[in-house]
Amino acid sequence: MATSLRELLASTPLSGGNAPYVEALYEQFLADPQSVEPAWRDYFQHLQDGLKLRDGAAAEQIHSTVQAGIVKRASAPRMAAGSPAALSTDAAAKQGAVSRLVQIYANRGHLIAKLDPLGLEKRERPRVLELGYFGLTDADLNTEFLTGSRPNELSKTLKLRELLAQLEYAYCGTIGAEFAHVSNTEERLWLQDEFLKGRLKGKLTTDEQKNILWQLSAAEGLERYLHTKYVGQKRFSLEGGDSLIPLMDDLIQRGGEQGVEECVIGMAHRGRLNVLVNLLGKSPSVLFNEFEGKYDTAHMHGSGDVKYHKGFSSDLRTPGGNVHVALAFNPSHLEVVNPVVEGSVRARQERRGDSKGSRVLPILIHGDAAFAGQGVVMETLQLSQARAFFTGGSVHIIVNNQVGFTTSDPRDARSTMYCSDVAKMLETPIFHVNGDDPEAVVFVTRLALAYRQRFRKDVVIDLVCYRRHGHNEADEPSATQPVMYQTVRKHLTTRKLYADKLVAQGVITDADAADMTESYRQGLDEGRPQARASLGLIGNKYTVDWSKYLGNDWTERVKGGGNMARLKSLGARIVSYPENFALHPRVAQVMANRVKMVAGELPLDWGCAETLAYASILEEGNSIRFTGQDAGRGTFFHRHAVLHEQATGARYIPLQHIAERQPSFQITDSVLSEEAVLGFEYGYSTTDPSALVIWEGQFGDFVNGAQVIIDQFISSGEAKWGRLCGLALFLPHGYEGQGPEHSSARLERFLQLCAENNMQVCVPSTPAQMYHMIRRQILRSLRKPLIVMTPKSLLRHELSVSSLEDLANGEFANVIDEVDKITPANVRRVVLSSGKVYFDLLKARRAQSKDNSNTEVALVRVEQLYPFPVPEMEAVLAKYPNAREVVWCQEEPQNQGAWYQIRHRLATLVGKHELLYAGRAPAAAPATGITKMHEAEQRGLIEAALTATNKEDGARETKRLMTAPAAAAAVATSR
Repeated sequence: MATSLRELLASTPLSGGNAPYVEALYEQFLADPQSVEPAWRDYFQHLQDGLKLRDGAAAEQIHSTVQAGIVKRASAPRMAAGSPAALSTDAAAKQGAVSRLVQIYANRGHLIAKLDPLGLEKRERPRVLELGYFGLTDADLNTEFLTGSRPNELSKTLKLRELLAQLEYAYCGTIGAEFAHVSNTEERLWLQDEFLKGRLKGKLTTDEQKNILWQLSAAEGLERYLHTKYVGQKRFSLEGGDSLIPLMDDLIQRGGEQGVEECVIGMAHRGRLNVLVNLLGKSPSVLFNEFEGKYDTAHMHGSGDVKYHKGFSSDLRTPGGNVHVALAFNPSHLEVVNPVVEGSVRARQERRGDSKGSRVLPILIHGDAAFAGQGVVMETLQLSQARAFFTGGSVHIIVNNQVGFTTSDPRDARSTMYCSDVAKMLETPIFHVNGDDPEAVVFVTRLALAYRQRFRKDVVIDLVCYRRHGHNEADEPSATQPVMYQTVRKHLTTRKLYADKLVAQGVITDADAADMTESYRQGLDEGRPQARASLGLIGNKYTVDWSKYLGNDWTERVKGGGNMARLKSLGARIVSYPENFALHPRVAQVMANRVKMVAGELPLDWGCAETLAYASILEEGNSIRFTGQDAGRGTFFHRHAVLHEQATGARYIPLQHIAERQPSFQITDSVLSEEAVLGFEYGYSTTDPSALVIWEGQFGDFVNGAQVIIDQFISSGEAKWGRLCGLALFLPHGYEGQGPEHSSARLERFLQLCAENNMQVCVPSTPAQMYHMIRRQILRSLRKPLIVMTPKSLLRHELSVSSLEDLANGEFANVIDEVDKITPANVRRVVLSSGKVYFDLLKARRAQSKDNSNTEVALVRVEQLYPFPVPEMEAVLAKYPNAREVVWCQEEPQNQGAWYQIRHRLATLVGKHELLYAGRAPAAAPATGITKMHEAEQRGLIEAALTATNKEDGARETKRLMTAPAAAAAVATSR
């Protein structure tokens, strides 16, 4: 568990929601320490001792008594100024009121901060920020009070008038700081001290100011150049949010100073072209070619993508050394790139041995509407401090246009005050900043980075700006935001406002500002790279060479991985655990059976074969990362990769003890999320090709919650962006009467996405097949996603077993021919199937006849559905020269499963044979939830596959077998 999460759990009783209870308990302690429980008494006493030690203060008084005295004195007539009593009591009361006022400004000042560059947002001043609320008046303005400031740089005493001016500037100016919700005292006090010190004493050098103006000139210059040269073309302009460029520049430069060696950026399309050219150093000439459609299509592979979705990598020069920066490729689906970036960062950190996350920095740039509205934001935030997903905290930047598509009224856009409020679930500090004050933007950027580097937690910068154009450059925003865009049209740009400020300060002249603009434009005319810090792509010792994974054939074969002696040796290690490590009786039995399996005394089951595959991969030098909601044990109590001692709860993972200095084996029961966790694993897999990365759904249908990741990244990432990925998805699938959801992993959806050899879809039917498939995925020089329909009831099926010889001598078979001794010449019907239904067919055929030599039905398993194994299928069908019919049998309804996705391939293969379908009738839901109906349907489809005659189904242009629809109809009458 990450330290910060452990601290949070340990301090749960002290969270903000329990404040009234804790305060009352503390009051009780102050009145009578013996009246509270010992644990609380010790805690409060320790607190008081700490206060005395730090401040030399006397014992604290009962708060309610002090408060009552303040109220009484505030309402009493004022004493003469020279009265000694007045000096002692009234002054103390006033000081207490001022101290409360200071704290309220720190906590609530953001409510009236001047955040909107357009000045359209009207913010009422809360009563708690009025002097009268604290019993203070204008008569106190010239009285000197203690400020309570801890930093030495700040004044310890000020007149109330001066103090109020400071508080208004610091907390109610162009920055609204939210950190009162941070329960960790050290963090909260650090934030308050650093924020106040920086706001009141921080000052940029003239060189820093000039650099900010240059970055603003570049941001504005690129957008104006594109707007005039490529009129009406989409570019998702940054105009109005120009301060993002100096923000990002300063973040990376300061990051390099503080030990950051690598950054990974995730962002949507708005402002992306600006980041590519002005930060990362993409050549403007290349960008212009993309606008003009000048692509070398002869050398393109796949579909490619639009210019504002593309990623980029380069090395940037910083005061602390070169920093490698990668901008992740991104689809249009907002925010979905967030977990992908986090997974990529985790892989890079592990490559560098960066367990604290200090050397690789994730930067996520969001839109305001998307940050508040997209669920993947919350899911990704929830990964932040979880052990398997920890990356040391992310810097979140919200480009807050104050309008989402056409929704600008916050009452419609969200239910929270700020778009950033979802981040408060992590007690994340949030800095709202006016985008037209670039110096304030740079200040909060530096503070945010310092917080992240110090505390290893997320931090949010809410860059409040506007959108000068519509959602895109062809949109007319004034149709839906007429008042806003009347103001926008009159509003000076951020560059112009800042240039005028620097001229007024004497930092530059008008001519200097004009020279910056002209110099930048000239660079664009010449097509020269414009990013000052960019060095191009240099690389370093951590750079991965992906070339060896390019252009390889998916038919490459991988043998079993050793002789029997090696397998038995590995087997001994996977069943070893410490002495006196008491296992649960059922787990102990599983391990005892595995001892017999690896000795050859029992057939191998799925759990044992799978574990042996991992052990062999680790011994051969590849790391393994495995996550899922029940990955360690396995949903069906079959894997037990993580052993739990029953008396102490201690954990032991045998696969972490296969060899000395072995690669990493990580297996984690993940956060209950599909979209974010699967996105994280995709990001990890696209960054580390040497690791076998697996995500497992507790049931196959759970993957429905991650469909965006599958559509936008896993299935199409290589075609769109050339991103290779070896991620494996294990999805339990099979019809055992468990209802509509827990039966199907939606095989049809994956097959629908298959084209251009983009991924593999397999349905292994034996432990040996699982073993060979897992090894093949990492050991061959091919990186393609692997989708596996994994078994449920087959895990303990008496016919679905293997031997050590099958593992040692075999390899993955895309097609498995008939296993019984039949006479090929007698075969009239070949039944093809995948997965569990094969064993139902096998048992039924054997039950029909004890002598299978005369059977007219051959049973063939298709273990890989994509890429479809045409040569193997042709070879198998050629063995049955007298066959007249080829049947595809599946458990899924006709409109689901594999049938519609492979029928055209089968039709080509069968030639003169008749192609038939045996399976459930078309259905809206994947399966019935009624056991009797399930059993009747199952009997019907098995009977149809083995014995039924065909009939036409014109609506579906399918030749069905008669028994299958009849079974469905018969059941329907019994409902």
